[in-house]
Formats: sequence, structure tokens, C-alpha cells
Amino acid sequence: MSSLLKLEAGPSKIRMLKSFAQAMVDPPHRRKKINPLYLDKFSFEVLFLPCTLTGVENSLPPLTNVLYLGLFLSSSAETLLDDFLLTYTVFMTTDDLCQALLRQYPFIKWKEDETDVSCRKRKVLHLVSQWTSLYKDWLHEDEHLKQFLKTIYRNVLDDVYEYPILEKDLKEFQKILGMHRRHTVDEYSPHRKNKTFFHQFSLKENWLQHRGTMNETEEIFCRVYITEHSYVSVKAQVSTSAQEILKIVAEKIQYPEEELALVTVTFSGEKQELQPNDLAISKSFESSSRMFVYRKDLTDSLNPFAENEELQQRSVRILGINTWDLALELTNFDWSLFNAIHEQELIYFTFSRQGSAENTENLSLLLQRCNEVQLWVATEILLCSQLCKRVQLVKKFIKIAAHCKAQRNLNSFFAIVMGLNTASVSRLSQTWEKIPGKFKKLFTELESLTDPSLNHKAYRDAFKKMKSPKIPFMPLLLKDVTFIHEGNKTFLDNLVNFEKLHMIADTVRSLRHCRNNQFVPSKEHHELKPYVHHLHVIDNQQALFELSHRIEPRV
Repeated sequence: MSSLLKLEAGPSKIRMLKSFAQAMVDPPHRRKKINPLYLDKFSFEVLFLPCTLTGVENSLPPLTNVLYLGLFLSSSAETLLDDFLLTYTVFMTTDDLCQALLRQYPFIKWKEDETDVSCRKRKVLHLVSQWTSLYKDWLHEDEHLKQFLKTIYRNVLDDVYEYPILEKDLKEFQKILGMHRRHTVDEYSPHRKNKTFFHQFSLKENWLQHRGTMNETEEIFCRVYITEHSYVSVKAQVSTSAQEILKIVAEKIQYPEEELALVTVTFSGEKQELQPNDLAISKSFESSSRMFVYRKDLTDSLNPFAENEELQQRSVRILGINTWDLALELTNFDWSLFNAIHEQELIYFTFSRQGSAENTENLSLLLQRCNEVQLWVATEILLCSQLCKRVQLVKKFIKIAAHCKAQRNLNSFFAIVMGLNTASVSRLSQTWEKIPGKFKKLFTELESLTDPSLNHKAYRDAFKKMKSPKIPFMPLLLKDVTFIHEGNKTFLDNLVNFEKLHMIADTVRSLRHCRNNQFVPSKEHHELKPYVHHLHVIDNQQALFELSHRIEPRV
């Protein structure tokens, strides 16, 4: 075993690892700025890894040496391995890691006996197994990785006769390749996409690679504008036709579909009507245009909707919907978004502000959803011109927020409470005066969970007590990761601050705890699904304030 990391032979180093692990126990909001351990490469290289490309290969021996394969300090070793696999893209590319592992696997040291050789080979295979298990479908389109898996599999086949102990690892590797093949498109298929899912975030060089274009089955949020400041958020596949989009919007705004048309409008004012079979989403994604729904008159000419007046005349459908069922549908939808988020997306979001949207699609969808639920609450209330119905609406949303909390959906819970607390809604004194005392008391209790004092202590304590599955308030989780990132250097004296990366990985791992137990979706309410999936919102604060002053003028 290399002298770089003989933890069992050095009690002081064991104490160092234990004290380091203890320091990581505190939650992120209680951690102070790290005082980095200035360790040279021959003392504790697992904490600070060389960040030069030539040093990447040298960082793997200590990493593999700390893997004891079920022996001493195995749990700590697994944590360190997980830290490395979650954050390696910060300081090296996937190709660099593949090449370094290939060099490490067949390498035989001078006077190394067969036991040490087989043990080191198993450690490399264990690292690969953990890597593929952690990233799952994020691996299947990376060209470097496909070649790497084939090469190392051939190496294991060659070695299994000389080292029979590798037979178990070979079977595990065959399972990995089986999963890999199920995800791999035929090399000569015209549908094959050349995407790269792993990128380098270097603070010294611009090595960021791009993932490529969206595939036809990918789902996104598409905004269909009703007026300049009001839109319907539609979650649909990229291959969705204009006719399907129009049907969804017509139902949402309660308008006959045959009297509507989808139109792309460029910022210069040019308009183009979309035909029923056009791919509406791909066209609307052009950076210089928006998609609007226009009315057709008797001459088939297209007319935009007037701002607010006509929309205020629609019936308030939410008043006739059971609040628990509505909260369940919100939770079902949020869970589908939350469960699709890969842990690596939080790393990309934090370290790569530029181009992060290309690598954080699932995370971006949930963040967008949180923002739209908040706007939806304000929109529904402010588009209701009748005071008595507006009071009922506020009561309804307070109950929905309470139900979301009971269902452990803190993302929608926060969004609804923040929607009720927006300035354009909170100023409606006539409305709030008529809210019964028990609802005001309930809302005060719910508000207390969103109190930001002591770094959101009330929320953190309550969320910690909730059993999984549960949905966290994602903006706050991202704030924790960003706080660690911005408060500590990533590179120091040509070394990677692995202590910082451990703290980030530890925070990101909280997603696993939230998803520990399987979420069982409630029975779908088909009449509720389109209502919850496609929200009608006004995204302009000035327009919301104008509505607010219109329904309750300033005295």
C-alpha cells in the first residue's frame, strides 16, 4: 500500500480524519468559514488534491488507498469516495478521470505481491461501480465513458483467470454494461445525439462543454402569453404540436378553442400564425420571439386580448375545488420535478453560472415552478373583482398551504405563503379585514415557518423532523451550497480544497435523505391535473399593483 495514506499506521492521521468528520456534522448554516488544512501531498492528500492536470493522476492512488473494501474506516472511505465522485467535475474532466483510472488499473508496482495487485484492481472497479451507480442515466451518452467501460471490461476479462477474486467484480461490471447498453443508441442510428453530460468547471480555463440540443421526449415549461404581462405556463414535450398547446390554453382561459390562434411575435413586432401541426415549442424557443394566443374575429383577422379587463370576467374555478385534493395534485406535480433532479445539477448551478441552464434543466424546472406558484396565488386573488369571493380565495390558499405542509411539500408551501405576502396582495386591507380569526391565526403559524431569522431556523428544525419522502424549499438549499462556495476558496497553492468540496457534497446529499422512501402518488384527479399543471400567471409586478389598486383603491 502506498505510504501516502496509511491511515491505520498513523494514529494522529486517524484523529485528523475523525476530527474532520466531526467538523462536517454541523449543518451548513452553522458552519463558519473553513480554516483549510495546509497539508502537503505526502501527508493527507485526500483532503487537498493537486489541481493541475498532471496532478490529477497522482490524486487517484491516495483515493483508492483509502478504500478498504469493508475493512478499517470503510464508512469514512465511502463518504470520501462519494465526495470525490459528486464534485470531481470542479477540477477535472470525465476524460481525465477515465484515463487516470485506466492507467491505475493495470499498473503494477515494483515488488508488489499478487494480493496487493488484486486489491488495487478491485478498488478501481469499486470506484467505477460507485460512479455509474451515482450518475446512472447521466453517463449513457458520454463518448469517453463508453470507450472507457469497454476498455476496462476487456482488462477485467484478461485478469480474471490470473486473479479469480475479480470474478465477483466482473459480474457486477457486466450488470453495469447491461444498464449502459440499454441506454445506448446504435452507433449508426440517425437519431443518435452527440451530447456530453460531464464538464469541467475550471476557474483558470474555460473548459465548459455543452450538452447539446433537447430531444423530442424532453419536457419543459413553455410560456404562452395571453397579454403582454400574463401567460399560461404549459409543461409539455418538445415535440408537442401547436394544436395541443392551443387546446390546453383555451381550456385554461375558458375560451372556445376554434376562436383562438397561436402566434409567434418577434420583439420587432413581426407576427406569424402557427399551423396546427407545427412544433410550437421549438418555434417559441427562438430568443427573439414570444408565443401569444390571439382571438380570431369573423374575418379571421387576429386580435390580441386586452390587458386584464376580459380576464377578470372569467369564473373563479378554484373555489369549487377541494383544497386537500388540490394540494395533493400540487405535491404530485412537484414530486415529479423534484425526483428528476440529479445531485450533480446543484454542483453545476453553483460553480457554473454561465451556461448553467444547459446542465440544470430539472433543477431549473422546479425553481421556475416555485416562482410561478407564487405568481399564480397573487394572480388568482387580484383577478377576482368581487370582495366576498376574494375573501374565500384567500381562505382557500391558506388551507392549501397548510395541506402542502402536512404533505411535506415545503416547496409549494413556501411559494403559496410568499404569494399571499406579496405587496400587491397584502395591501388589500378590505379583504384581510374580513378573513375570520381562526384563518388569520393559522396563517400566522404558517408564516412563522418562513421566518428568515437565525438563518431560517424555524424551517430547518421543522423540516428535519419530517420523515421522507419530502420536498425541500430548493432556493434555500441552493443558498446553503452557494454560501459554502463563495465563502471558501476552491483552489489554494495549486491544491484543490477538498474540505470545501466535502461540505458541498454533504449538503447536496440531503436530497437523498428527502428521497429515501418511495413516494406513492395519490390517485390522479383528471379534472384537476390540467388546472395544476398549466398555471395562468401575471409576471409583471406593475401590472399586479394596477390590478390591486383597481379592486381596492387607495383611500
